[in-house]
Amino acid sequence: MIIAEENAARQHCRAAFFVSGRFFVRRAIIDSMNTITEFKEFILRGNVVDLAVAVVIGGAFGGIVKAFVSDLITPLIGLPGKIDLSSLNTIIHGAKFGFGDFLNTIISFVIVAAVVFFFVVKPVNYLMSLRKTETPVTAATRECSECLSSIPAKATRCVFCTAEVAAV
Repeated sequence: MIIAEENAARQHCRAAFFVSGRFFVRRAIIDSMNTITEFKEFILRGNVVDLAVAVVIGGAFGGIVKAFVSDLITPLIGLPGKIDLSSLNTIIHGAKFGFGDFLNTIISFVIVAAVVFFFVVKPVNYLMSLRKTETPVTAATRECSECLSSIPAKATRCVFCTAEVAAV
């Protein structure tokens, strides 16, 4: 009995869909076109393009820094003791731990952080400090000499203790 009712309900739903199926298909096509248009607008926003360029340039810059560290800095560090950092390793229970490569990676990270700080952050902060056009804001309040409450700067009587205060 229950199975017969479920089958009847399914057939009714299918019939309703086929009757108005053209509407659903048309609506789906319109929605997908709107979605594609919306996606194009999102992709072509300036921030997304800037971020994509930054990721690509950052990856290339990371490769340059890695080569700089492994080919120039690491040999300079190893000169006094004739040590190659990338070859430093230890073996524990048959497992090789290459901590020399880890040291190279740490040096690479510090160099990248220094370059970003000194060649990006500092200049941008300096330029932003030159661009400040705000005038200094004068205090709109002052303290009452009797109760030390904050009162308007132009007030001649304290709201809290009713003491007379000198006009500014």
